[in-house]
Amino acid sequence: MTDTILANATLVLPDEVIPGALYLKDGLIAGIDFGTSVPKGAIDCVGDLVLPGLIELHTDNLERHIEPRPKVQFPHAAAILAHDGELAATGITTVFDALRVGSIVSEGKASSGEYARLLADEIIALREEGALRINHLLHLRAEVCSETLIDELDRFGPQDGIGIVSLMDHTPGQRQFSNLDQLRNYVRGKHGLSEEDFLAHVAKQQALSDRVGAAHEAAAVAAARRFGAVLASHDDTTTGQVAVSHRHGATFAEFPTTVEAARACRDSGIHVMMGAPNLIRGGSHSGNVAAKELAELGLLDIVSSDYVPAALLNAALMLGDLWGDLARGVATVTQAPAAATALRDRGSLSIGLRGDVIRVARLQKAAAVRGVWVGGNRVG
Repeated sequence: MTDTILANATLVLPDEVIPGALYLKDGLIAGIDFGTSVPKGAIDCVGDLVLPGLIELHTDNLERHIEPRPKVQFPHAAAILAHDGELAATGITTVFDALRVGSIVSEGKASSGEYARLLADEIIALREEGALRINHLLHLRAEVCSETLIDELDRFGPQDGIGIVSLMDHTPGQRQFSNLDQLRNYVRGKHGLSEEDFLAHVAKQQALSDRVGAAHEAAAVAAARRFGAVLASHDDTTTGQVAVSHRHGATFAEFPTTVEAARACRDSGIHVMMGAPNLIRGGSHSGNVAAKELAELGLLDIVSSDYVPAALLNAALMLGDLWGDLARGVATVTQAPAAATALRDRGSLSIGLRGDVIRVARLQKAAAVRGVWVGGNRVG
């Protein structure tokens, strides 16, 4: 570990943006100076932005590396390392790797097998070996409408350091898939189902939800408490669903699908998280509420890269422009996700916090990451 000075930078502090220098020592942020001078031995950032490392709460990116094509499996260690390197290159220094728990094993083409326990073990082993560039924590996506959720949750415990458990309910006809046409396009395209097979799939899923949904939801909430994990809701659509999330103790809401749900989250003290691709593309690919609309209404707190790691940084800068407040935009991918998950040692350029820092050049229509430090060590 070496001491580092990032000088002649545009520092994005918790509440302001200033020209200055940032000092990293012994893995921590050790000092902040104002001005554009470049001390001897410092890195001249030539006015580039210096931000806290980005914090990602929900990403499907690892699954994309493990299964780069439908039904095509890639070796897990290689996939984890590729995922880790990609996130580091986009400025993400802490990630909660989202692993699905709860499988469907009896539906032929539409089946989804168990994988979370094995993959978690492999992530933990690589982390303990020091093979990973950034901080990898665990997020269990609890699929309520599944056949194996309780058994899969029982394979985890407090020793695994689970940071987040999210309540996922993809029962056809509600939440993200209230519009069955959207679900039809997704499921038939992914699994190659005929219309008859699709309708049979919908009927089976709805019957399964009726049979086990309540028990599975209760089991997931109990598991989060047992693990000491933060609880998140997912795809809340109505005020009634938000009320249930609040009773369960959800800290943040992943991708509420309506303005109504987002307002109810705000009224209940639940942080609202939306996807960066939604913001950048100008709308939801599932036909739900646009992230930009929630931002304009003051109802957006946290941004997740979701399925495009590079989108996280660009979304934060877009929000800074939209709000006329760069520090506020950056907070949606640093301070706010850290607060929602009780990570008190990171998330802002503040003396004494971890030296998780990125250097960013703003280009005309995008942003380029020019340096990444994790715990004071340069990793990109």
